[in-house]
Amino acid sequence: MRQLLGIQTAHARRVNIHGRAVLTAIHKQHVTGLVTVQRLGLVGDEQADLSVHGGLDKAVYAYPSAHYPFWQDQRAAAGLCGIDDALAWGSLGENLTLSGVLERDVWVGDVLRFSHCALRVTQPREPCYKFNAAMGFNMAGKRMAQNGCCGFYLAVDEPGSLQAGESFELIPGPRRLGIPEMFAAKMTKHLR
Repeated sequence: MRQLLGIQTAHARRVNIHGRAVLTAIHKQHVTGLVTVQRLGLVGDEQADLSVHGGLDKAVYAYPSAHYPFWQDQRAAAGLCGIDDALAWGSLGENLTLSGVLERDVWVGDVLRFSHCALRVTQPREPCYKFNAAMGFNMAGKRMAQNGCCGFYLAVDEPGSLQAGESFELIPGPRRLGIPEMFAAKMTKHLR
């Protein structure tokens, strides 16, 4: 069954990354109840760098819950045992944590149909230095590039509302470009 396990939002704030104060909204926090979805994303959510996040084609970021054990293992291998071992939903910067769907299951143009809104798959997420900082180790972006566990961005085709726990339907689009293929093409720079 395809289900929305968690909804997360954040306001942009300054954090210290490698001795610099950097504006970021990667530290998403769980939201309860109905969340309004508008064309530019979830009410209460911000993006710090609109050149790489946000906008109409990257309004909402979705991530498969099935990848969380992988990230727990990666963090343990990096010596981060005992530090946020649970990795709460949103730890990867996602707005929506989904079960029953992986990157290989979605194509650009597919639609996730929820009870009160529709979100269209647009592209994979690319890792960055802020992702490394959020995960706590410098190789996180490279591990994402190597393993393809990137999640995907969504455009809001039909604004409305979402609530954690609801199921959704995956409606196929034209099925010309898959998320794994698009991600692999973008990741050559991270795999050097």
